[in-house]
Amino acid sequence: MNHEFMEALDELEKDRGIDKEVIIDTIEQALLTAYKKNFGSAQNVRVSVDREGGEVRVYSQRRVVDESDLYDTFLEIELADAIKIDPSYQLGDIIENEVTPKDFGRIAAQTAKQVVVQRIREAEREIVYNEFIEKESEIVTGEIARATSKTVYVNIGKIEASMPENEQIPGEEYKAGQKIKVYILEVKKTNKGPQIVVSRSHPGLVKRLFEMQVVEIFEGLVQIKSVSREAGSRTKIAVQSIDEKIDPIGACVGPKGTRVKAVVDELGGEKIDIINYSEDPAEFISASLSPSKVEKVEINEEEKTALVVVPDYQLSLAIGKSGQNARLAAKLTNWKIDIKSVSQMKEEMEAQKALEDVDFVEENIELPVQDAELDSQNVDLDEE
Repeated sequence: MNHEFMEALDELEKDRGIDKEVIIDTIEQALLTAYKKNFGSAQNVRVSVDREGGEVRVYSQRRVVDESDLYDTFLEIELADAIKIDPSYQLGDIIENEVTPKDFGRIAAQTAKQVVVQRIREAEREIVYNEFIEKESEIVTGEIARATSKTVYVNIGKIEASMPENEQIPGEEYKAGQKIKVYILEVKKTNKGPQIVVSRSHPGLVKRLFEMQVVEIFEGLVQIKSVSREAGSRTKIAVQSIDEKIDPIGACVGPKGTRVKAVVDELGGEKIDIINYSEDPAEFISASLSPSKVEKVEINEEEKTALVVVPDYQLSLAIGKSGQNARLAAKLTNWKIDIKSVSQMKEEMEAQKALEDVDFVEENIELPVQDAELDSQNVDLDEE
């Protein structure tokens, strides 16, 4: 190594933000390993790189000990011998002696190059990791690099992210070169560098898309309270305004539906229900079953269950195809929801009433029998 090499490290520190001192420390450790490997020294040695000129020197090290404690002459030196070298030496001091091999410069240059290349690679990985760990749970625009049968790979900046099958929108096609918005689901640090998992099916994608389209949400005037989603089919989103003058649903829909349409188009035509959030569970559950109408909601706070009664003609709409509307409403509200029609409730009430009447009749039938037993006892007493 030479002065030019040290200047290159200065430039590297300036341009890449890689600490020069950290690199030199790493080089010294690597050279120490190389020295022991190539020269098989049994001594304690230290490798030093001059911070200005770049010269590399190797020093053997021996500890100053009392004559009675001398065990290994490669590692230790008697106090009397140490004083001959320098009268100022005391017990416990370390005496160094340069033992740099003549051809060590070639090994040093090669090792230093390897260390610097490795350090640059690690630093670049760290920069990428730090950049994307801050973007976790955010949306980025990427370009599809390639798609296999189960995984789609997306270029986002300087790194390629993966989108597993379960994070893809069912039925959505992915072609190389296609621009696409993805939700950064997870950023992991690995030995091979940062690994990033992205999603198109996560409910967070819908939330972030609305934040991009609706200025009132971005500014915090309208809040997204919860989102439930079955990707590629339907999403329900509950919103609330902190300003009485702002209609949260209207703000999300936008003029002539432009805002919600932009989100729907990005999701490939996925249906979106926007409802008003309410602190009242009954009101919130009723709204969550939109677009169906609700007659009544009975709440069980302890079990966190709700019985919802809807008009007969609204039952199939409330439940939805394959139960989808009811499932999404349950996820949105975090309540277990049981839906019945008015006629079903009427039939159940009539059946219950009939059962109660039967119980009452049976109780009345038992009374004469009890009286007969008493009469029989009286007869026996009279006979006696």
